[in-house]
Amino acid sequence: MNYYNEIKNKFIENEGYKRIKDYSKNRNELQTYYDVGKLLVEAQGGESRAKYGNGLIKAYSRRLTLELNDKKYSYRNLMNMRKFYLKFSGEKVNALRSQLSWSHYRELLVLNDINEINYYINISIRDNLSYRQLHDRIKTYEYDRLDENIKLKLISNEEITIKDEIKHPIVIKNKYDTNDITERMLKDLILENMEYFLNELGNGFSFIKSKYKIKTNTGFNYIDLLLFNYICNCFIVIELKVTELKKEHIGQIEIYILIILIRI
Repeated sequence: MNYYNEIKNKFIENEGYKRIKDYSKNRNELQTYYDVGKLLVEAQGGESRAKYGNGLIKAYSRRLTLELNDKKYSYRNLMNMRKFYLKFSGEKVNALRSQLSWSHYRELLVLNDINEINYYINISIRDNLSYRQLHDRIKTYEYDRLDENIKLKLISNEEITIKDEIKHPIVIKNKYDTNDITERMLKDLILENMEYFLNELGNGFSFIKSKYKIKTNTGFNYIDLLLFNYICNCFIVIELKVTELKKEHIGQIEIYILIILIRI
């Protein structure tokens, strides 16, 4: 088999397909790059010897760039296609998903854990993430911060709740050059980047109000942050503390929840 000609023809067919059937170009492009990755591995003598044939891929890259007059056939991109095939071949992960672009899959190439890859594929489709948003979610080690029991539920395709998706710990971006954060500073950091904070919590959260005023039997109190989750159809009360959680803190939150339920 002339592997170079096979690879070149794959790229030419893909370019023509994108012009004719734009609606399905993601699926065709992914299949093309997967097939090219497979051909590259075979041309190098198989998966076990793939890492020793980088010179061949460099030669292919130079010829493709010159003959097809396009810089996207660079050595780096061809190496990514080879890695794409090696990582997504067989039944290691979910089948290639046409809802995701090649840019999405390139972000996933840095991951090694198959369950982690499947997690990011599923949330990308569910939350309609751009590849930049996917990059940010991976960069914050979102999967690593899930509870181990939740990971097991995801692996076995068990249904998970909104509570399950809350990360441990929740990451707050800190602009202050200090480790000593007051409750006021913490609240300001959250309010300045509320969208990021809601994404950290999970899916379906929306912000209602900070310092939400509630009347109690002894006067008035204020909820630090009041949220609503449209999936669960319930309010979320957040009381911010920078000290160790104490029993009275829990009691205070329970009072808030009771008052909100009564008002509803």
